[in-house]
Amino acid sequence: MKQSLSGISKMLILSILFTLVLVVARIVYTSNFSYIFYGWNLLLATVPLLCSSRLQKHTSIGFTTILLLALWLLFLPNAPYVITDIFHYKLREPIPMWYDLLIVTTGAWNGLLLGIVSLMQVDKFLQNFWGKVWVQGFVFSSLMLCGYGVYIGRYSRYNSWDIVTKPQYILLDSLHQIRHPFQNYHVWAFTGLFGIMLTIVYLTLQQLKASNNSKLV
Repeated sequence: MKQSLSGISKMLILSILFTLVLVVARIVYTSNFSYIFYGWNLLLATVPLLCSSRLQKHTSIGFTTILLLALWLLFLPNAPYVITDIFHYKLREPIPMWYDLLIVTTGAWNGLLLGIVSLMQVDKFLQNFWGKVWVQGFVFSSLMLCGYGVYIGRYSRYNSWDIVTKPQYILLDSLHQIRHPFQNYHVWAFTGLFGIMLTIVYLTLQQLKASNNSKLV
């Protein structure tokens, strides 16, 4: 497991560095900081992977593992959230559009992969204690919650730590959206479709992992 984890970790680091090098080179060339937010967003996107990696060291469920799972779920939306940074993509001369396209697509890939790999690690950990149906239910629910988390992060502008610093605002907004689903159809449409997209990607990678008989986590 350590060798497989080391391998995927190296590729993740390489991929993230590639994006950040593109961003730094762009800043140096233009003295413009348009895409500097990728540094912070990708840092946040690594938090769920760090939590899930720590879970692999535990052989039982206790206070520490529950705390790690809670932190993992809290920060999980930060990973696929990077996909939505593609909204910032537009022509910004003198940089050609293809260069910025590389930044936003590799950034989106990094966020997606960080989230999916961390979920695969959590899946593997929980299989030691729960039945298959319960684990699948947890995975699907996590991806749907992730879709909602991405929505409130992108459109309501909440951050992961707001669950601690502003829990009342998040709760009130969520209750309003639940009580008035038709008025907030865009919230649930985004949540559902984004969650389904993540589920398809997750199941696809699981099938690739099984068909190649190789360990990704």
